[in-house]
Amino acid sequence: MHVHAKIQKWGNGLGLRVSGVMRDVPGFHVGAEIDVDVTEQGLTIRKVMPQHFSAVRYTEEQLLADLDRVTAHSELLAELSISEIDPHGS
Repeated sequence: MHVHAKIQKWGNGLGLRVSGVMRDVPGFHVGAEIDVDVTEQGLTIRKVMPQHFSAVRYTEEQLLADLDRVTAHSELLAELSISEIDPHGS
């Protein structure tokens, strides 16, 4: 898609109004982050794509592979009380 627009003076700078079909680009909204590539030919504006991180990046096996009493800092673990082990006291 090609859009013809005009650069305008805004205060002490120049501005390009994002309106019409440019405003309807998914992800373009007030406060949206963008990347601007500047070349001799002009500007290329792209929305910043959010980083999607998987909730599970490592398996349990991978996380525990090199752990031992020292590397797991087992000396920092709290001592459980009897009520935490058996809350009914049986």
